[in-house]
Amino acid sequence: MKKIICILTAVAAFVFFAAEADAQMGKRDYINGGWQFNGTVGNTFAKSAQGFGAYIEGGYYLTPMVAIGGFASFNTNNEYHPKQTYTFSDKSALTTDLDRSIYQVPFGSTVRVRFMRSEFQPYVEAKVGTEFSTQSTYMSTFVNRHDNWGFYISPEVGFTYFPFEKTDFGFHVAVFYSYATNRNDSYDIKGINNLGFKLGIAF
Repeated sequence: MKKIICILTAVAAFVFFAAEADAQMGKRDYINGGWQFNGTVGNTFAKSAQGFGAYIEGGYYLTPMVAIGGFASFNTNNEYHPKQTYTFSDKSALTTDLDRSIYQVPFGSTVRVRFMRSEFQPYVEAKVGTEFSTQSTYMSTFVNRHDNWGFYISPEVGFTYFPFEKTDFGFHVAVFYSYATNRNDSYDIKGINNLGFKLGIAF
């Protein structure tokens, strides 16, 4: 009888401390989303930095510090070119102003490592996935558009901050770099590089 009581006591203690450890760690899942500012770098088609973007991501902590999840985002970068004359291989010419635009939609998987489990949680994250992109040139009378797909990778550094007690609502801030293998030989695009930051909310 004493042996049974000892075993039951040990099991109860294990369950209690496991529950306490899980409670101290907080939520195992997370969701972040908000506004994204993005700059295209290393190309001559549309070199611009603009805030026409948004993102959402979420995941689950397999351990107190390591989570896996998924993400999706979009951003558009536009660049205006004043009126000038363009000549073509058939010796024709066109005088016009134009807008160039790069539209990007990456999505895929994430691995996140956080360094603290308090209300302030700094982290590093790696994203891997695919990207759909459209490169467009808007002229006065027509649009020249190219769609393509590529492989996408992105390292990110950021933090979530939960300033309110007894609630899972907080704020998310991050900076990132990304590279996609999308190609467009017509515009001499051999990959798309981005540098930007995110401001959003966290749950």
